[in-house]
Amino acid sequence: MISIVIPVLNEGATIRQVIKTIKKTSRQIEIIVVDDNSTDNTVAEAMKEDVRVITSSQRGKGISMREGMMAAKGDIIAYVDGDITTYPDNIVDILTIPIEKDEADFVKSYFERQAGRVTQLVAKPLLSILFPDLAHFQQPLSGMIAARKSLLTKVQFENDYGVDIGLLIDIHLMGARITEANIGRLENAMQTWEQLSKMSREVSRTILKKAENIPSENLETLGNINVIREQMEYSILESIEKMEKMVIFNLDHAVFTQDYLYWAAIAFDEEAAYLQIQATVEDPIEKLEKITALFEHRNLAELLEVADAIPIIPGIEGVVKELKRRGYVCGLVTDAYGCVARHIKNKLGMDFVFSNKIQLVNSVATGRFTAGEYFMKEQAYDKSQLLTYISKEYGIATQNIIYVGDGKQDEQLLIKAGIGVAFCPQYQRAAVEKIADKIITGLSLQPLLDIVPDVTPVKKGIKIPPIRINQQQAKRIGIGSLVGIGAATLLYFAVKQMTKRKKETAAC
Repeated sequence: MISIVIPVLNEGATIRQVIKTIKKTSRQIEIIVVDDNSTDNTVAEAMKEDVRVITSSQRGKGISMREGMMAAKGDIIAYVDGDITTYPDNIVDILTIPIEKDEADFVKSYFERQAGRVTQLVAKPLLSILFPDLAHFQQPLSGMIAARKSLLTKVQFENDYGVDIGLLIDIHLMGARITEANIGRLENAMQTWEQLSKMSREVSRTILKKAENIPSENLETLGNINVIREQMEYSILESIEKMEKMVIFNLDHAVFTQDYLYWAAIAFDEEAAYLQIQATVEDPIEKLEKITALFEHRNLAELLEVADAIPIIPGIEGVVKELKRRGYVCGLVTDAYGCVARHIKNKLGMDFVFSNKIQLVNSVATGRFTAGEYFMKEQAYDKSQLLTYISKEYGIATQNIIYVGDGKQDEQLLIKAGIGVAFCPQYQRAAVEKIADKIITGLSLQPLLDIVPDVTPVKKGIKIPPIRINQQQAKRIGIGSLVGIGAATLLYFAVKQMTKRKKETAAC
């Protein structure tokens, strides 16, 4: 099988056309769109084409490319850009046939367009001096490439404009067979001078860094680099200054039908250890540290596949869409990790995330965690501090915040919010009524639309399908130790939850 990986950032206008072109191949393929935390409708548009969409752990094309490679199931991986609508219909064949025929290990595309200024003025001159064997490549900065996954796992993905030239150099230094492939005439948007200046610095830095005959202490001088680009995480509150009305959903108790950390522990054969931690550790920080340690060496693709396997509350996408029509910004809060929460945020069309952070190095978990600053109060972990933080930092009055969560886990948040909504609360209704303004007892969030104020006419009749776990959700996740979370595990978990809920009939 061939995996097609498309790293994207704010390419909602073009991504569907790119996917449709790729699907014209007769080969067996999978398409993985890796969203670089877009702020437009890229994710929604990609999902219309029934392809797999994952969210990168932090911004940067190189990280998106590497994490797409990690998620890929195919032996051969081809990368294409998501902003080009003039690919030939046989783009997949052009990039991959030389590898399938064992004529090449790595295919670098070129196309019928004058090479860009950075290529002509920076990349080619440096290559001719430092890597003369690569100087003949017509467009060494082209991002449309293909290689065997086994080869890509051995190279470094630079996380800036240097990623494409860096891969070419690394694979050349490994002694692999590299060939060029003509993919026709392409058209895409011209870059600004500011972008070209940045691209020039980063491409030259990468080439110089890869050159073994250049002393490392002189790289900054030779590259005319003043500041090495900092790795940048997605700003979860990018437009919060404009927010006036906010709805915050507890990811684990109002979006997922199961707690993410517990589900992940089961998926990774750590359920017993997880339950032991829950039973014996009182301090929230220590508890989260020990739980996170259970996930050491798990990569981002595995963490996201666990999230994708958890059924979500039916119809929530429609509820979120209607809330946003009414002028509310919608987001998630969770004790789990930002990389997971942002992935779900993008799938549901939400706006922001409040979460903790799992430390990733090369997209692999180190087993360490960092608490979100908005959950901390005088060195103590207190999730209810979130509303105080929002009010202080961004001037959003708590009376304009609606919180949807669990009556037991989220007591203080329900009390402090302007409207606290207990969703299918996990303990007796009489106790919930003392802290929540409203209670929703069924497995549907549609009643939230009757609670949330609206100054415009509300569209009626959002259809909520019955909740069920289908075959696709029940199948095995299929990465390493995730094999154990097959249908048998889901059945076990479902039975376990049914037993638990029988004891809580007063609540739900």
